Amino acid sequence: MIRAFMAVVLTVLVLVMSPAWAQEPALPDYGRWERVATQAEQLAQDGDTAPAQLESIRADVVEWRSRFEEAQGVNGERIATLEAQIAALGPAPADGATEAEDVAARRADLQRQLSEAQAPRLTAVEAFSRADAIVRQIDDSLARRAASQMAQQSTSPLLPGNWIAAASETRRLAEGIIENTGQRISERATWPELKPRLPHVLGYLVAALLLLTLGRHWVETLPRRISARTSDYSRAAVTFVVSLLQIVLPMIGIYLLISALTATGVFGPWTRPFLEALPGAGVILFGSAWLASQLFPGQAINYDTVNMGPRSRQQARWLTNTLGAVFAVHYVASQAFLPLSGLVERSSNLQRIPLNFAEGAAVVYNFVLIAVAAALMFKLGNVLRRLKPWSDRSGASYRHRVLAWAGRLTRIVSILAVALTALGFVNLGNLATWPWLQSLALIGLLVLLQDFIADVFNMLKRGQEGAREGLAPLLIGFALIVLSVPVFMLIWGASVNELAEYWVRFRQGATLGGVRLSPGAVLMFIVVFAIGYSITRAVQGALRTSVLPKTKLDAGGQNAVVSGIGYVGIVVAAMLAITSAGIDLSSFAIVAGALSVGIGFGLQNIVSNFVSGIILLIERPVSVGDWISAGGQQGIVKRISVRSTQVETFDKQQVIVPNSDLISQPVTNWTRQSKTGRIIIPIGVSYGSDTRKVTRILTEIIEDQPLVTIDPAPAVLFRSITVDALNFEIRAVISDVGSGLSVTSEVYHQIVERFIREGIGMPFTTRDIWRGGQDLPDAGADKGDDVPPPAAQAAAQAPARAQQRELPDDGR
Repeated sequence: MIRAFMAVVLTVLVLVMSPAWAQEPALPDYGRWERVATQAEQLAQDGDTAPAQLESIRADVVEWRSRFEEAQGVNGERIATLEAQIAALGPAPADGATEAEDVAARRADLQRQLSEAQAPRLTAVEAFSRADAIVRQIDDSLARRAASQMAQQSTSPLLPGNWIAAASETRRLAEGIIENTGQRISERATWPELKPRLPHVLGYLVAALLLLTLGRHWVETLPRRISARTSDYSRAAVTFVVSLLQIVLPMIGIYLLISALTATGVFGPWTRPFLEALPGAGVILFGSAWLASQLFPGQAINYDTVNMGPRSRQQARWLTNTLGAVFAVHYVASQAFLPLSGLVERSSNLQRIPLNFAEGAAVVYNFVLIAVAAALMFKLGNVLRRLKPWSDRSGASYRHRVLAWAGRLTRIVSILAVALTALGFVNLGNLATWPWLQSLALIGLLVLLQDFIADVFNMLKRGQEGAREGLAPLLIGFALIVLSVPVFMLIWGASVNELAEYWVRFRQGATLGGVRLSPGAVLMFIVVFAIGYSITRAVQGALRTSVLPKTKLDAGGQNAVVSGIGYVGIVVAAMLAITSAGIDLSSFAIVAGALSVGIGFGLQNIVSNFVSGIILLIERPVSVGDWISAGGQQGIVKRISVRSTQVETFDKQQVIVPNSDLISQPVTNWTRQSKTGRIIIPIGVSYGSDTRKVTRILTEIIEDQPLVTIDPAPAVLFRSITVDALNFEIRAVISDVGSGLSVTSEVYHQIVERFIREGIGMPFTTRDIWRGGQDLPDAGADKGDDVPPPAAQAAAQAPARAQQRELPDDGR
């Protein structure tokens, strides 16, 4: 484990520090850049520039910007050396002050060299800013054009003339395909022409048919067959991986089928776009079928992913499969002959066949597909919005809330898409329909992947209780959600260039209080701090287990040393991490000053406890293992942290006492210097008892206790005479004050036994009981010899009045 951890750390350091170890980058050709930048700015401002030309010039400017970013590190070592030399000369003299001539000359020379070394950096920074501005200008221009094209209104599909045009265009398309295909078949119908390609065509075709028929049926039943041969804790993960073959094998069959059809050579420009669109359509079709079988299975192999009844599950599965088929048809049509699609940037590349499809006909085709998809989406939304979480699986309730909200939005989106398309906003209708379907599919995929991650951890821990609900699966699932954000952006029309630009902005970081925080700086901070923290914990462990036990320090002193080393190590690790990340703390001075007042009021209790904790570790009035009474609580100190102290009461309860209470309030430490302590045991005897004899008996009893010290010796005192008793008091010092109650209990036992044996009476109060104005007879009047002697009767009936005065009751 240690070697693996060090390997990961070294790899991260190499990736982070590689720019610093690289050679000095070559300076860009700023003359050529000036010409490129001027041309790019002119084209970006010209509204007639074609989007393709803007994309080309943008890619060129992005490449220049990368060169300028590298050039900002030129002369890094030289600049650092010159700055160190200037700092060694001391601070520059204030206005009106002078310094030695040789020092002043040396400072001026170093400043001149520093300015010369920094000049290439400043030029690169200026060029980088200009390139960045040009890229943003081009992106803004492209975004405005895309928004304008997306909002264009075409003719309404509800007009009868458009339906006539759609029928006419459909007929022309069918005739063109038949005529073109027949012509190519007649041209290649001769046997010498077909004979060389026949083995390939037959081989591909047979393999494709086997995979799309028998292979698909076999792979659909494979997960259930495999689940019967796997253990309970590995069944879920294994069957999920095997189920992916439901997409892989049919897609292999699709590719073989396309290869077989292409090998015939009979498909020309009218039919080739359909063949080229088949792989994408196959992914949509088989992917939706797999998603439906995993989210809404007819009979769950392992567990139910969502809480649905059998009827709702069957309906959701059918709707998902049908939506996948409609989406596949839309994909083929948009790639083959429809000039209007959901994504604007594709529209310029859709005209692949020699048929100029009329706008009215294209609008009708889009409207039909959108209307069918919207009807299915509306029904699926009805199913999803009724989802209810399990009562016994609270950890999975969030997915039901998400899917239920997605169902509600799906109903709204389906209605909105049909309305927009009917009004002629076909691009907006497509944008509302097909990306939303892909978003629903991605949400379902995220749900399945989170379950799969939990299943993998459950398999690795061999079904250990709580393995699926651990922290690691939760964090990995959250990371998947974060990583899915760029995918959602691509679905909704973001281009790869836009995502790359977002990544550039992310790498550059953000400025906070004059300090630029970038991912590299944050990663360096985390790595250095983690290394420093690990070293600190290792040193603490070595001191606690190997070094300090061999010294004369008590347990409290050892704990103070270990805690102090931990605080110092963490502070040093934080400072090193901040320095390694290139964060200048002086830039936070203004922000810290502005927040100091608020922090002083809001965190004064925390600061007070922190300072008190430091005082406790230094002065050590309380140490781990001490028996203390503080804040109305008493018990054994188990842990002293920087904010509070953990005390375990004698009832085995954990009490957290703020450190400030241990400093500002009275604290009784029963075992600070030693465990010895005094106990006081009061005892009363009846009138007529021999006080000297009582003193002698009590002295013998207390001196016989093994924990009672000889020096100082115990004492028996005749304390007072009251109306009820003659009161004595035993005072003794014991070696372990924690055993005070057990010693007191044993002493009372022996006192009762000796007093009964010696005939010494113990006082009790006589009560007369009256009923109806008559005195009840003595219960023992007729018992004769069965009545015990007065001394024994008094000892048996007298309540125990002894108490411990100086030691608190510890509950034991």
